[in-house]
Amino acid sequence: MQKLIPANWGLIQRQLTPYLFLLPALLILGLTVFWPALQAFYLSFTQYEYDLTQPPQWVGLANFRRLWVDPVFWQTLRNTVLYLVVVVPILVVVPLALAILVNQKLRAMHWFRAAYYTPVVISMVVAGIAWKWLYAQNGLLNQLLKQLGISATGGIPWLTSPKLAIFSVMAVTVWKGLGYYMVIYLAGLQSIPPDLYEAAAIDGSDGISKHWDITVPLMKPYLVLVAVISAISATKVFEEVYIMTQGGPRNSSKTIVYYLYEQAFQNLEMSYACTIGLVLFLVILGLSILNLKLTKKGLGARG
Repeated sequence: MQKLIPANWGLIQRQLTPYLFLLPALLILGLTVFWPALQAFYLSFTQYEYDLTQPPQWVGLANFRRLWVDPVFWQTLRNTVLYLVVVVPILVVVPLALAILVNQKLRAMHWFRAAYYTPVVISMVVAGIAWKWLYAQNGLLNQLLKQLGISATGGIPWLTSPKLAIFSVMAVTVWKGLGYYMVIYLAGLQSIPPDLYEAAAIDGSDGISKHWDITVPLMKPYLVLVAVISAISATKVFEEVYIMTQGGPRNSSKTIVYYLYEQAFQNLEMSYACTIGLVLFLVILGLSILNLKLTKKGLGARG
């Protein structure tokens, strides 16, 4: 019996043990993520002829051709790109400034940290309803602007104007994410040795200039991380749009994810929704690969 056991069996066991520990998680991911993703990929090349109770029919690239000439899809894509262009720079710069402020050794500073982080733990449903009330025609924001003499009698149509709706939703996304990215930056700031700032002060670099000379270069990996994470989050934004505008008015605030939801669960166009989801997956995959490359590059430059 011992002759049947390989001589290097102990080495094989040590090599297989990590994979055995990973196997349960891999099975769960396979059943809940990978298999549904493969099904969605298959459905993007099919079409339900009558209803969802009948098996789908293979139609090849028909859904992609439909997507190519769909004006609503291109509008939602433009809205999503606009979301990236506006929201991401704010969520990269402003949380860093907040992190620098709350990193000061002052009395009761932990209360300020908790206050800035509070929006993160608030449910988006609650936040969306609250902001929708603030944006209302007779809401607190319009009433305040009216008292200051800035707004007209009818108030500013924050959520009913095609030009303002998407920017009003962006404000909620920024408000919700400031505290989360501030904590990421705060962890990076606390890893910077104080001796560097003392040496910079001796060389004449103090005040704001010391952050340009020391903080920003050393925080480059965190800046890249926040930029890519916020870009992926902005690409997948859904709850704010669903609660506050439902894509209106005239699709001006509709994003790709909301359009996917609309096609799948309102119009029951499951195959077409899977096609939109495939395009969204490719966009997010590209951002994720960019994240890995830039993060490795940033860590290499820091090291």
